[in-house]
Amino acid sequence: MDSSRLIRMLLDDGWQLVRIRGSHHHFKHATTNARVTVVHPKKDLAIGTVRAVLKAAGLLNRLYSS
Repeated sequence: MDSSRLIRMLLDDGWQLVRIRGSHHHFKHATTNARVTVVHPKKDLAIGTVRAVLKAAGLLNRLYSS
């Protein structure tokens, strides 16, 4: 999965971009105050990285349940 698709998934779920430091995009969720970081731009993120970001964002279970 590329970073653009992962970022789009986060934004669609209500995450907001709060800051950019170099290639690291930091997102915060408005209701939970959780934070995740995604490296952008990157064409192919490692599967472990994608799973870790989705798990931290609470999206991993939703992907497998739908």
